[in-house]
Amino acid sequence: MEVSTHTTSTLSRSNSRTSSNSELEKELIDLDISGGGNNKSNTLKKRISSSRTPAKKAKRIRFFRNGDKFHPGNTIPVSVERYRSFDSLTEDLTRLLEDSVTLTGAIRAIYTLEGKKIEKVDDLEDGKCYVCSCNNEGFKRIDYNVSNTNTKNPNRLSRIIRPLSPVKNGGSNGSTPLKEIDSVVHPRIVTLIRNGVKPRKILRLLLNKRNSPTYEHVLTAITQRVKLDTGCVRKVFTVSGIPVQRLAQFFDEDDVFFAYGNERVGINDFELEAEESKAIAAHRKTLRSSTTRTGPKPKMPVKSHNDTFVCVDESALNGGILPDSLPLELQAKYTLGTIIGDGNFAVVLKLKDKQKNTEYALKIIDKSKCSGKDHYLAAEIRVMKKLNHPYIIQLVHDIETIKNMYLVLELVRGGDLFDAITRVTRFSENQSKIMMKHLASAMAYMHSLSIVHRDIKPENLLVELDDDGNVVLLKLGDFGLACEVTEPLLSICGTPTYVAPEILMESGYGVKIDVWAAGIILYILLCGFPPFVSPDNQQEQLFDAILNGFFDFPAPYWNNIGDSVRDLIINMLQSDPELRFSSEDILDHPWLTSDIVDDTRDPNGYRIFSNHVY
Repeated sequence: MEVSTHTTSTLSRSNSRTSSNSELEKELIDLDISGGGNNKSNTLKKRISSSRTPAKKAKRIRFFRNGDKFHPGNTIPVSVERYRSFDSLTEDLTRLLEDSVTLTGAIRAIYTLEGKKIEKVDDLEDGKCYVCSCNNEGFKRIDYNVSNTNTKNPNRLSRIIRPLSPVKNGGSNGSTPLKEIDSVVHPRIVTLIRNGVKPRKILRLLLNKRNSPTYEHVLTAITQRVKLDTGCVRKVFTVSGIPVQRLAQFFDEDDVFFAYGNERVGINDFELEAEESKAIAAHRKTLRSSTTRTGPKPKMPVKSHNDTFVCVDESALNGGILPDSLPLELQAKYTLGTIIGDGNFAVVLKLKDKQKNTEYALKIIDKSKCSGKDHYLAAEIRVMKKLNHPYIIQLVHDIETIKNMYLVLELVRGGDLFDAITRVTRFSENQSKIMMKHLASAMAYMHSLSIVHRDIKPENLLVELDDDGNVVLLKLGDFGLACEVTEPLLSICGTPTYVAPEILMESGYGVKIDVWAAGIILYILLCGFPPFVSPDNQQEQLFDAILNGFFDFPAPYWNNIGDSVRDLIINMLQSDPELRFSSEDILDHPWLTSDIVDDTRDPNGYRIFSNHVY
C-alpha cells in the first residue's frame, strides 16, 4: 500500500530527532568499517551516549476500524517522540486508515477492545490492539480480528491456495486492480449452497464494499456465513460448476454459488434437488411483474400529523403569538413572522435574523402538552445538536422556559414531500434519484453516529423546488422519535405504512428500519401508492402484509420504470435486516451512481417531473 507524500513528510518531521540519531550511528559504523577511526569512533560514541537521553523503544500498536469485523488492522510504531500529542496520532491514523477502509470522517477517538476510551498517547500499551472511531461514533463491540499474526491459524487459507489479493498485487494473475475495485464491487445479495448432504442448506449473504473489497474478503464473509464443518471456504463455484477465482465473478450475472472447503468436488454436486431449487426460487423476487392491478388504484395513506412542520396557507392562521411573549434573547436577535404550521403540541412560525436578514423557522413546544413524553423532547434536542449535514434540518438555537421549549430551525420553503406527492401523483426516475440520494446521504451520516430516526415518512421530508417545480433539495426533519442505538431497540413506534417488520415482530431492531421506510418512500415516488396496503384500510391487514413481505410492481403503473431501481427497492425492502441494504449500500447502488438520463414519459398521461440528474 502506498503512503501519501503528505503522510510520509509528516512522519519524517515528527521523527526528525530519531532520524538524526540514526545518521550519527551510521557514521560511527562507517568509521569502524574503514579500520582507521576506532579511537575516534569510541570517543564519539561515549560523547553521544553521555550527552543525550536514550529514546524509548516505540510501542507496536495495532489499530482496528470501529465496527469493521473484516478490517485486519494497521500496526504502527507509537512513541512520545513521534507523537507529542493525541491529535497528531489521530491525524496520522486518519491518513493511514483511509487507504484501506471507508471512513465517515476524521479519527477522533481510540478505544480498548473492551470499550474504554483512551485519553492520551501514554495510555497505549505495547503489543495491544485498539479501535479507532470517527467523529462522535460510539464504540461498537464486535469480534475484532485480534489473533496473533505470528501464530498460524488453522482456519486461515494458506498462501499457496489463497488467490492473490488485488490490493497487494495490483491485479496480477487475473485479480482485480485496486483502481477497478470501486467499479467491480456493488451491493448485492447472493445465495450460497453449503456443501453437505442433500438437500443442502441454502443461505443468503449481502456483499458490499465494506465486506468484499477483495477476493479474500469475500471468502472470509462466506466462511462466516456458511460455517463449514471443515473450516474455511477455499473453493467457490457458480451454479453451473464454473470455479469462481476472481472478485468480479461475485458481482457478475450469477448470484448463486456453491461453497466448499478442501473436500473433493463431484460432477453430481452441481445438480440441484427439487427442494433445493424451490428454496432458491423462494428467495427471489422478479424484477418484471406480469401482474396487472385490477380494480381502483391504491391510494396514498391519509397524511399523519406532523408536529415539526405543517404546511398551511399563511392567511388561514392569524397571530396568536405575540413578539413580547418570546424570551428576551430571541426578541433581541430575531423579528417574529407569521405562523406557517401547527401541531398537537407545537406551533411553527417564521423568524428573521435582524443582522443577517436570514429567515428561520421557530418551533414553540408547549411543555404542558408533553407530559409523560419529556424524554422524547430531551432526546430530540440532544440528537439534533449532534447533527450537522446538508440534507438534515439544522438546529440553530434552543431555549427552555418554564412553559415552553423554543427551537430555532433551518427554514425549507418548498413544503413537505407528502404535499408534493399529492400535487403530482408520481415522479420521474431522475427526480426520485435526486431525493433518494439526499435521503440516503442523510441516513448514512446519522447511522455512522449510531442514531436512528424511527419516523422517516414523506411528512418529515422537506423539499425545495426550482422555478419549474422540480425538486432540487430534500432535507430530513422531525427528530421527535430519534435516539442513539447502543443495543437492539424494542419499543414499538413509527407510522404504520412505513414501519419495518422487525418492529412488528418485537424481535429487536436497529438503524436499518430507516432503510425500510426509505424503500417504501422510493416505491411511492415512482408509482403514487405504497407497496403494502390494506384493501379495507384495516391496520391489522396492513401489518400482516408487511410481515409477509410480498409485494409486486403491477402494470400499468410500473410499465416504464427500469429494472435497476426495482432492484434497489427489492433490496431495501428485504424482511431480514441482515440482508437489507444499509444506507451506504443505497449510495453505492448502480441506479444512484449512474448518470444516465431517462426522459421516458408515462403512456397513461400521469404528470412526471424530469430533466435533472444530480
